[in-house]
Amino acid sequence: MKRRLLIILLYCLPLTAWAQLSVGIRGGYATSSYSYQPTAGFRSRSVEGIGAPTFALVVEYFNSKNAGVEFNAQQLTIGFRQIDEEAVNQTEFTYFKFPLLASFFAGRSGRFQIKIGPHLGFLSEVVDISREFSGSNPAELPTYGQPGDNPRGLMYGITAGAGISKLFGKSTISGEVRFAYDFTNPESQDRIYDMNSTNLEFTLAYLFRIKERK
Repeated sequence: MKRRLLIILLYCLPLTAWAQLSVGIRGGYATSSYSYQPTAGFRSRSVEGIGAPTFALVVEYFNSKNAGVEFNAQQLTIGFRQIDEEAVNQTEFTYFKFPLLASFFAGRSGRFQIKIGPHLGFLSEVVDISREFSGSNPAELPTYGQPGDNPRGLMYGITAGAGISKLFGKSTISGEVRFAYDFTNPESQDRIYDMNSTNLEFTLAYLFRIKERK
């Protein structure tokens, strides 16, 4: 745990040196999708994802007329639903996710923004919501919330987004759509060959400027 906190501290340390800061909250709804290869000889198969609320604490900095950077401390739940006729296997992963995004915008009080950057996350909880079939050919996705499953706890990937925002004095309200691709595979026991996930977020945010540019 101490190692994780140190990584997060180093990850956001540069923010403390910047001159104009806004802080706030962001919340909304996230959907996910998964694909996997049962073995090396099979093509990738897609399975249904889930949808769940998401929320984050936000720190935003703008250093120039049209560019800045944003850091989020986010709770995110993603997962899959695999269906075999009427039987359903469903697993949900909850992460603490930390995107650090470059932000580019156009406009003054009303702005259009594009954001992109890396994200890092740590697995907080995994739950097998339902497990109604097994022994499929090709193999179904395995459980990840049972004793001995030991899913990998690290998440990392790329996040990109676009949205609009409106300034009201020191306050900013924004709406945004984000897409994220994860390079990590939670499987740690070679029960499947490979696994990938993406997620889409629809959120609103409120920010308040706490430090003016010098």
